[in-house]
Parts: sequence; C-alpha cells; structure tokens
Amino acid sequence: MPYVDGFVLAVPKDNIEAYKDMARTAGDVWKEHGALSFVECIGDDVPYGELTSFPRAVQAKDDEVVVFSWITYPSREARDQINAKVMADPRLSRDKWTMPFDGKRMIYGGFRSFLEL
Repeated sequence: MPYVDGFVLAVPKDNIEAYKDMARTAGDVWKEHGALSFVECIGDDVPYGELTSFPRAVQAKDDEVVVFSWITYPSREARDQINAKVMADPRLSRDKWTMPFDGKRMIYGGFRSFLEL
C-alpha cells in the first residue's frame, strides 16, 4: 500500500492561478522523480467550524480558500529518496517562484496507509 504525504494550506483567492501554475510544475517534478500520484484539491464545501475545521487549522482568512493535497509513493523509503531529488530539482528553486501562499500556515505530514478499498 502506498505511503502518503498530505497537505492542507490556505491560498489567497487572488493567487489561485499562480498556485495552480506552481502545483502543475511541482506535480510534474514529483511524478518524474517517482511519485505514484500528485493530487491538488480546492475547497468547495469547507465550513468554518466552531471548534475545529480545515479553515481553522490553517487560519484561513475571508479572502482565502483551503487547498487539500496529497502525494503517494511506493514506500516511506521511496518517499524520502524522491523528496531529496525533488528538493534538488532546479525547476522548484525558490528563485523561480514567489510563494502564492503563507507556508507558515501549511500543515503537512507523512502517513502509512492501512486500508484501501
């Protein structure tokens, strides 16, 4: 079963197209280096909860939309090797991109799959 990196972040609505451009490039890079899949989703039905919610988790503002993303890999070991290659890939150099979101409010982590139906 695949290993999964998951991400939740808030993107200003004015930066959605820039984010999509960056995501397309990033997806190509991850896939070329061995990721099984690369998925980006823009919040459509993501209510602001009283206690917990996706918007609360990333401190989304009124002019921002929540993005939920994941990347799958054959294993944790493969993920670590792929991510090392991705981070060294010049197409994702910080010199090439102005970040279209506040990375300090991004939530991310790696997950072992235990069920896939």
